[in-house]
Amino acid sequence: MASLDDLLHAAVQGVGGVERPGQVEMAHAVEDAIDKDEHLLVQAGTGTGKSLAYLIPAVMHAQKTGKPAVVATATLALQAQIVDRDMPRLAEAVTPILGRRPTYGLVKGRRNYLCAHKLEGGFPDEDEGLFGVGEVDKAASRLGQEVVRLREWADTTESGDRDELVPGVSERAWRQVSVSAHECMGSKCPALADCFVERSREAAKDCDVIVTNHSFMAIDAFEGRQMLPEHDVLVVDEGHELVDRVTSTITDEVTASMVSAAAKRAGRLADSSEAVEDAAVFLQGVLDELPEGKLGGILDSVALALARVRDTSRQVQSELKPEKGVEPDGTRKVAQAAIDEVFENSSRILEQRDLDVVWVNRDPRRGSVLRVAPMSVAMLLRDKVFGDRTVIMTSATLELGGTFDAVAGTMGLRGEGAPEWRGLDVGSPFDYPQQAIAYVAQHLPAPGRDGISEAALDEIEALIRASGGRALGLFSSMRAARDATEAMRERFDGEIGFLCQGEDQITTLVRQFARDPRTCLFGTLTLWQGVDVPGSACQLVIIDRIPFPRPDDPLSSARSQAIARMGGNGFMAVSATHAALRLAQGAGRLIRRADDRGVVAFLDSRMITARYAGFLQRSLPPFWPTTDRDRVLAALKRLDETAAPPLAVHEPALRGATGAVAATSMGRTGEDAAEHPRPAAPDPRPVAADPPPGDSSRTAVTQGHAWTPESDEELRDGVELGLSLAELAESLELPEDVVAARLAGLGLEVDGSGAMQLD
Repeated sequence: MASLDDLLHAAVQGVGGVERPGQVEMAHAVEDAIDKDEHLLVQAGTGTGKSLAYLIPAVMHAQKTGKPAVVATATLALQAQIVDRDMPRLAEAVTPILGRRPTYGLVKGRRNYLCAHKLEGGFPDEDEGLFGVGEVDKAASRLGQEVVRLREWADTTESGDRDELVPGVSERAWRQVSVSAHECMGSKCPALADCFVERSREAAKDCDVIVTNHSFMAIDAFEGRQMLPEHDVLVVDEGHELVDRVTSTITDEVTASMVSAAAKRAGRLADSSEAVEDAAVFLQGVLDELPEGKLGGILDSVALALARVRDTSRQVQSELKPEKGVEPDGTRKVAQAAIDEVFENSSRILEQRDLDVVWVNRDPRRGSVLRVAPMSVAMLLRDKVFGDRTVIMTSATLELGGTFDAVAGTMGLRGEGAPEWRGLDVGSPFDYPQQAIAYVAQHLPAPGRDGISEAALDEIEALIRASGGRALGLFSSMRAARDATEAMRERFDGEIGFLCQGEDQITTLVRQFARDPRTCLFGTLTLWQGVDVPGSACQLVIIDRIPFPRPDDPLSSARSQAIARMGGNGFMAVSATHAALRLAQGAGRLIRRADDRGVVAFLDSRMITARYAGFLQRSLPPFWPTTDRDRVLAALKRLDETAAPPLAVHEPALRGATGAVAATSMGRTGEDAAEHPRPAAPDPRPVAADPPPGDSSRTAVTQGHAWTPESDEELRDGVELGLSLAELAESLELPEDVVAARLAGLGLEVDGSGAMQLD
């Protein structure tokens, strides 16, 4: 069999990269961990090329044993990178050495796919008469427009994957064409042969590498549903996110509106549905009287209300059971799923399990929400995730304060009975002290609880003026992000553009930010860890304050109190660790390539004055530190004056049944795969998000419009004729912004008078 080094070398060449010592060290460590059946925690800094370092050993293991390796990520962006970019190129490069082409697929939860049966009217609409509204009044109804668009897309998509649809649609519209796992009719569904989910999972069974997300992997492990094929190697990328994602997956809630909706679903199918409706009203009154925050125990009033919900829903469950030998239809399945959820969640809260934390919060849309989540998932992860397979955990941020102990402890890898594991830091290929400055605005007052201060806004304005835009603002709350966005829009008056999280899909906002150097993007948690914008579009990262968990956060406070009761330091173990992880992730947005330069600006003086400052600093990349404001502003001005144009930005790709890019062999099925040759090699120009293999010979998608080789040729012909953007758009009968985006993707540039080929 081919050696690891041979395969890694070929793969690196195939993706147009450069082999790095850290990548080689990591690849051998992964191979060794798989051979020894020993868990591995490996920290690999940005730019290491860690995906190839685990994908090559994963492919080798799959080909040797006949069992797939599963790769679980936290973000959609990384899933897309692996399936759209890394695996296609890797497979192409190593096929001559291995003698056969490695295979791969993408598997997600059922809610991420269209439901063929629901599209055919097999389930009740979420909003009565919605499809009629969409057809008759689509010009006036945004929701109707979205549903009509979804139905049209359903006729053309091969994967049914929601992420393929660009621009996206609202959650309310998506619910009209998808079902949850509980609502699914399974093997009894009349549309089973056309089911996108079943197709994707069936295709995945024969894959060497299966890509999924943390939550799906956790459900598969915890509930034993066997949604993933049998496997004995699991790679968890973005491993620093695993605990939070798993906790979210097993967090349950009860609201009065949820109980009422379940009662309505049962409707005429169950005589006891009115009793459930009455229980919802009673629950509403009880919850509205409770203060927001963690409950020290289940109050008598809460227990009484939940018991009524549990008991009445249990009666409806009995009435909803179909007669023996009769399969439930879609309406009954939806009602059963809603009632089951109400029964299970109310029962869980009433059980008062040892580690469960219960709290109330006020949702602007849904009112009072009663939530329950485990204080710790460490033992669950130890038993269900680390128990019967080799786990490779990797991230750019697994060491906090210079040690793996904090992260390992949250995953059940410390203490009596913990499995064997090894920690490894392979470093980063970047010269952080030469590439980036860590600036602490020591002169600013410590952040208060009254929102972002005028002094901080003045500092943000000065930094952005010096950088000419090019700024990613990471804020500790959406309120602060919105306030800063509004203030900067007023102060700059259109001179520089400002985007704010929530104004559009994150992926759309990030692409806008990456395209225009005179644009800034502000937001909160999602942006702290999900933005990858190399090049000159991002030369300044602003962090408004140390991202400690909120003092009233129920899970964090419960964890801190539990550690304090055992004689530990709850603040350092929970709050400081949480902040260190977020800071490391946020600061890591700045340097994404070896030629990136910039400044991370911390507007919180506690970064150097607090007793825990050293712990936080040791968790950051080793940037060059300073508190000299004038020096930082001067550096930003020089960077702006000498900045190269932003890197080209590519749109998402159409997918096939396996989740792979539609025009690659893995993205085709049956005769189509045999009849079409492989697409051409990718454009070697560096891009902000490298495209899948292929150029105009593959079908790309730009803002929801598919581009075929014929339409690309028509576009090139128009360029050669010197047509303007407006004329090209008119010729193709597409919006100008869509045509402009495709021109950029093809390396073409157009101005008011015509178009020209880029160098």
